[in-house]
Amino acid sequence: MKVVKMKLADLVKPEKNVRIHTEQQIKEFRRSVEMFGQIRPIVVDEKNIILAGNGLYDTLVAMGKDTADVYRYDKLTENQKKKLMIADNKIFSLGIENLETLNSFLEDLQGDLDIPGFDEEILKQMVSEAEDITSKLSEYGTLDEDEIRSIKEAAEKRDQQMQASQGEQQAEQAPAAVVQQEPTADNEDPTEIRKFVICPKCGEKIWL
Repeated sequence: MKVVKMKLADLVKPEKNVRIHTEQQIKEFRRSVEMFGQIRPIVVDEKNIILAGNGLYDTLVAMGKDTADVYRYDKLTENQKKKLMIADNKIFSLGIENLETLNSFLEDLQGDLDIPGFDEEILKQMVSEAEDITSKLSEYGTLDEDEIRSIKEAAEKRDQQMQASQGEQQAEQAPAAVVQQEPTADNEDPTEIRKFVICPKCGEKIWL
């Protein structure tokens, strides 16, 4: 396969495309290109009509790029071109994620979860709830805004509970107040003993 560099202005989008690219997908395409560069070529026919890679093309144009890596497929029949466009979009969707390996990779990243295709905050929440990670990862991309908001609110609530728990533990570990006695002055009744405690927080005497 010979990949060449071509001007985006010379490429032609097809009149019809099997795949509809959402704004979110284009956004994630952009994150990927910014992070890794163009990792696969755009496929065109002899007339420079795009057969595969329309979403990548739209992303590169939106980013202000001038050129792209392109693979030209010559001598395809019209039927073969249509089959290629259908197959390119369908075959990828037939695969399934190995969630066990994916979970392992996420744990190996140790919190560095800025990954194109995923919301970083949701990934952190998923990883922190190990018992739910498999089902949640398989659902990613189908969550609506309310579900995403719910996940983030749950994370904030859990952080608040952890902070409150830490505060209670610190209070329990604070030294207890000890009752002490202060000797009376020579001119005072020796039978009177003044008692006080030392505040464990401020260190001041509190007379009893």
